[in-house]
Amino acid sequence: MTLIKSISGIRGTIGGSTEESLNPVDAAKFSSTYAKWILENSENSKKVVLGRDARVSGGWLSDIVSGTLQAMGVHVIDLGLSTTPTVELAVELEEAAGGIILTASHNPANWNALKLLDSKGEFISAEAMQEILTNADEGNFEFADYKQTGSVTTDDTYIDKHIEKILELPLVDVEAIKAKDFKVVIDCVNSTGGIAVPKLLKALGVNTVEELYCEPNGKFPHNPEPLPENINEICRTLENGNFNLGIIVDPDVDRLALVTEDGTPFGEEYTLVAVADYVLEKTKGNTVSNMSSTRALRDVTEKHGGSYTASAVGEVNVVKMMKETNAIIGGEGNGGVILPELHYGRDALVGIALILSKLANYNGTANMLRKSFPDYHISKNKIELTPEIDVDNILVKIQERYVNQPINTLDGVKIEFGKEWVHLRKSNTEPIIRIYSESDSERTAEHLAQKIISDIKEIISFKADDEEELPVVDQKATEETSDNVKGDTSTSE
Repeated sequence: MTLIKSISGIRGTIGGSTEESLNPVDAAKFSSTYAKWILENSENSKKVVLGRDARVSGGWLSDIVSGTLQAMGVHVIDLGLSTTPTVELAVELEEAAGGIILTASHNPANWNALKLLDSKGEFISAEAMQEILTNADEGNFEFADYKQTGSVTTDDTYIDKHIEKILELPLVDVEAIKAKDFKVVIDCVNSTGGIAVPKLLKALGVNTVEELYCEPNGKFPHNPEPLPENINEICRTLENGNFNLGIIVDPDVDRLALVTEDGTPFGEEYTLVAVADYVLEKTKGNTVSNMSSTRALRDVTEKHGGSYTASAVGEVNVVKMMKETNAIIGGEGNGGVILPELHYGRDALVGIALILSKLANYNGTANMLRKSFPDYHISKNKIELTPEIDVDNILVKIQERYVNQPINTLDGVKIEFGKEWVHLRKSNTEPIIRIYSESDSERTAEHLAQKIISDIKEIISFKADDEEELPVVDQKATEETSDNVKGDTSTSE
């Protein structure tokens, strides 16, 4: 697979030829042009924070990136095994010029990526990424004179500092959590959540924790995206009724999924909804999520007297919209919670603290909490792309077919049918078209998705004798705002 370059980072599979993978050559090249961008755009600091998840490829990739940054004259603060939100927070606390997280997030173990941050600890802009990519293509960078070589400092204390910052938040009710004596099961997919989540729960006063896959060795025991079909073991563990909540994080701990006390998935889409409901109970304000996220957040926001806005897909777009609308809580329907009071980044750790605070102050169980929210169903499907498919043409033709409906082209094409909608867009992280649809009826959501998929097939206009060679289309039925799409390795990027 070729490299995928977007606002979500530089992502690819490990192994193979230089044309088909994320390899040492690419790691050095893109690290060099990122360092060039940092040095040209930072007034004072030459520091870059570096961290990684526990993927097997992370060790050598970190060595190459760190060495290259130093060769460019950058001073590296290496956090070692860490989380994406921890690195984001560290950039701010260190007053660094930027940061790099080595993680392919929810993608399988044979993937890795460079996620690039600016001096605010936020994902760099599309314009900055284009500049970095152009310089890489043209070889437009020079290494520092040996007298100007950068240095490296290791610091493994930042997960603890991150947790301390979470505990300081007024919304985090540690005493109420302790009083509830919660019993929790966690699945950290053998990545850095296995370091951070147990520490956080202990600090919050959760003393009974059943740990599944918390050894940070990078050997993912199942597909690391926390979708219902990938979390069967933790669901079975909760079925016996001995625990109050199940917690699942992805490899870099920026996405949070929950399981109720009877083993029922809470639904990734509803992580943000539940957290927002708690935040808005305490403080009136606005919210933001991306265009592919559930309408339930809008309903909850308006219930509390706030205003909801939808952004383009991608954390950088959500953050930009949150700043424009002064949102006090936001994120994405993949379990990504952004609390600006802490920092502008998806953060599963603060999500855990807030959801436990909500439950500690709620007169009921996690299952009862889930049922208290508007019940929507999202159908999530995809079409795998081949070189001859013209995505832009498909999007134009779809708009023409539904010209009489409200259409939003901020990110792909989103078509509204009253409270129901369909959103199709090209993924930022995989060579696929995503087709999401939502309704308060599971059957209707699926029907809307299948209608758009049928339209796309007609537009592609394959010959009848080539029907068996159509791009793979996943068309499985939905399960309450989460999909059962096999191999769908990104719900938000």
